[in-house]
Amino acid sequence: MFLIQEVMRLIGKGLEMDEVLREMLHLLSELLGLNRGRIVLKAPDDADYRIAYAYGLTREEIERGRYGRGEGITGRVIQDGHLVIVQDIDKEPLFLGRAVMRERLPQGVVSFIALPIRVDGRTVGALACHRIRHRERPLADDVTILRIMVTMISQLLTLNARVDQRTRALEEHNAMLAHELRSKRVRYGIIGTAPPLLRALAQIEQVSAATASVLLLGESGTGKELFARALHLAGPRRDKPFIKVNCAAIPESLFESELFGHERGAFTGAVAARAGWFEQAKDGTIFLDEIGEMPPVLQSKLLRVLQEGTVVRLGGTREIKVDMRLVAATNRDLAADVGRGSFREDLFYRLNVIPIHLPALAERREDIPDLIAHVLARANQENQRNVTLTAEAIRHLARQSWPGNVRQLANAIERLVLLAGKAELGLDDVAASLRERGPEVAPARATAAPEPAYRPYLRVGSHGPEELRQALARAGGNKSRAAQILGLTERQFAYRWRKLGLGDPAA
Repeated sequence: MFLIQEVMRLIGKGLEMDEVLREMLHLLSELLGLNRGRIVLKAPDDADYRIAYAYGLTREEIERGRYGRGEGITGRVIQDGHLVIVQDIDKEPLFLGRAVMRERLPQGVVSFIALPIRVDGRTVGALACHRIRHRERPLADDVTILRIMVTMISQLLTLNARVDQRTRALEEHNAMLAHELRSKRVRYGIIGTAPPLLRALAQIEQVSAATASVLLLGESGTGKELFARALHLAGPRRDKPFIKVNCAAIPESLFESELFGHERGAFTGAVAARAGWFEQAKDGTIFLDEIGEMPPVLQSKLLRVLQEGTVVRLGGTREIKVDMRLVAATNRDLAADVGRGSFREDLFYRLNVIPIHLPALAERREDIPDLIAHVLARANQENQRNVTLTAEAIRHLARQSWPGNVRQLANAIERLVLLAGKAELGLDDVAASLRERGPEVAPARATAAPEPAYRPYLRVGSHGPEELRQALARAGGNKSRAAQILGLTERQFAYRWRKLGLGDPAA
């Protein structure tokens, strides 16, 4: 009973099947004297059966323990599915003694007991052990215990097979989902599998069917246009126009005409009426990149378009109905601009209905090798080249700091392809090219002096107010980047900011 309780305790602890079976054989030997126990199962690589688990056998003995169906006592038990008790192994001609040589066994009469292990009505292996024949405990008692152990082994094998089957099914399902996700990203032109990127993509797809405005936030070069197009392609407007407007690239004098259109004669050179970008985006999506650069006088007109769904062309009086989905993007801290009075508060809240943060390349560093491969293939195709990078070169690029994010990385790869003097570029070639670009690519963190295993303790007054302000300005209002510049966590940066009475750094 103690043996059974111990085995059940091991099973209840949720240990691996291997641990439970080996300990079971150990307890059979130590508590009952059923020595050199072994569990024989089908070999995965051939038709034979082999000793899969054992106690009291050497590695060589386990290796010798291979049996075909019907071969020896063990093979006969597996073939016929019946218990076999050999009272004296020296007098049994079918006993092979293959695994354990006779001279390694005790003097005197040694018995051998083998029981079939059955799963779902078929024999899949055998449990066998040696026993000194002359024992005070009846043989029938040992056989009863062994039958119980065989039942437990059968149940463990069944559960393990079901868990393996379920695990394989989950792995196949996950592989299918990953393939589908990769297909979506390829369709959108978005490369990478980093969690921050996938979260942003999931948010895009989650709100794709809505009509509310979306504000894409993130550093320059993080792929705002790609995400805006992904939002368009994922939604019901996918077959309608996708109009992209870079607010920073339009002269202020032409801004109103470009966005809202103009009538003939509205200004010198307006020889014909022209529909603006909002009209051209009818039933589709209009993407306003760098929305923070929009002149203040036009911010009120944009707000009116969003509120009323109509535009009035420059030089016109007729209101034109427009139905479009607005996606805006900026690398500025619009909330801070609102506080400074350079951006309308009501327009900010109108745009900021669904804010989505796009991760910087520093937040998805594991995606850099895939991005390099993608850009390299595209650059080779566009320029009729066949340039490759060694694994060391790719690792070196992945270790660099890319403040310009994906755009800067893509430019560096295209430069490598165009200026390559040979088919394969190594570490030295890549390092030389980066040095020629100057300080815009910061050296890799890994190439600097090794960092301590822990963050050093810093007092609350370790950084003054001016130092904090300068870091935030250098980071373009991004608190995470500002904290990195100063060697702080974002929480430490925010705490110091408030402690010095500078207000909320997000404001």
